Amino acid sequence: MSYIAPALAAWAVAQVTKLVFYSYRRRRVDFRVLASMGGFPSSHSAMVIGLTTAIGRLNGLSSPLFALALIFSLVVMYDAAGVRRAAGQQAAVLNRMIDDFFQHRGLGEHRMRELLGHTPVEVFAGAAVGVAAGFAFTL
Repeated sequence: MSYIAPALAAWAVAQVTKLVFYSYRRRRVDFRVLASMGGFPSSHSAMVIGLTTAIGRLNGLSSPLFALALIFSLVVMYDAAGVRRAAGQQAAVLNRMIDDFFQHRGLGEHRMRELLGHTPVEVFAGAAVGVAAGFAFTL
């Protein structure tokens, strides 16, 4: 449990922070934020960095397990900020094309979800939450 607790705590803190942040910005509580992708901070980044920090503290920074966890974390964060964000931008372009096409013909079509990834700031904030949880839960 000493490895899982920091990861789950980091995820929970990031999700609650996301709920508070968006509720404040929108001036209403919206629990759907907890099940949506994207947003500030990245709970994916928080979770994997929480696990990586715990592994580093408990096994040492030169352990093979830490190296594996760190590489896994970097791939997850790259995906969150890079690949998934690019897919979201492509969805925005496709939605504009769908709107233009169907608006002229009077037809309707389902729009694609545009917020799929994170900005680098959201990923960094999630990683900071993960490091804090990793230190807090492996004392």
